[in-house]
Amino acid sequence: MSLQRRRGQLARIWKTKVTTDNRGNEIRVADPNDVHEVRVWAIPQRSARAEVPGQQQINVIRIGTAADLERVDLYSRVEYGGTVWDVVTPPAYHHGTRHTRHWSLDLRERP
Repeated sequence: MSLQRRRGQLARIWKTKVTTDNRGNEIRVADPNDVHEVRVWAIPQRSARAEVPGQQQINVIRIGTAADLERVDLYSRVEYGGTVWDVVTPPAYHHGTRHTRHWSLDLRERP
């Protein structure tokens, strides 16, 4: 197990809940009151810096954790590094040896 995995940074991963909107439809939303507080490692994936005022800046990172992520999907959000991120890929379970199995998901920084 690498030092980065054992002593990663803290992140709050919001779980997803099902609610009813004003038209009676069931929708999935991120629940800021029900979170996973886990240690994660992060790897930058890609970024697009805004060169001209008015353009959008896009940052994408991949985080991984050893914790089981129940009720986390594309509608969840993550608080990491002082900013809020959207989940852009559902959690993927990587089964390896006892020391290397983990969950990973890609995040996009909210504008």
